[in-house]
Amino acid sequence: MGRGPAADRVRRRPPAPPICDAWRVRPSLFEFAGGEPAFLALAEAHHARCLADPQLNHPFSHPEQHPQHVERLAAYWAEVLGGPPRFSQTCSDQSALLRMHAGHGDMTDLGERFLRCFDAAMDDATLPTDPEFRAAMHAYMRWAIDDVLVYSPKDAVVASGAPMPRWGWEGPEA
Repeated sequence: MGRGPAADRVRRRPPAPPICDAWRVRPSLFEFAGGEPAFLALAEAHHARCLADPQLNHPFSHPEQHPQHVERLAAYWAEVLGGPPRFSQTCSDQSALLRMHAGHGDMTDLGERFLRCFDAAMDDATLPTDPEFRAAMHAYMRWAIDDVLVYSPKDAVVASGAPMPRWGWEGPEA
């Protein structure tokens, strides 16, 4: 084997980074937000904003609402955005969540109001202001609202077994 310029270049390359370089792994949205306390603060702030909205107030103040609605909402968002599976293990599943929101008819601009409340609630809950984080959270909520609105017609039927969504920095995850 010769000792030409090509052989010298091969020997002078810097070492390749390790395959499992853990410090380069990006945290989940759940972790980046601050974990369970951050999601509880977000759900509380969002709920308060929805109660203050003249159009969203009714669906958020009805007497049949679960007494732990805010905690359940926090657990749901946390699970979807990379946290522990507390919602699906202790509360319900995706099909039941969709059924709860299904069949209410025309929702006009409730989805947009809900999204504005969510975006503002991130500030109220002092979630990180990192632009990529905020964009990923906004994109998730836009997707979630659209997913729920598919079932808004009065005759909508939600099939059993809908998988729990998972959402990361780049959008839906498998």
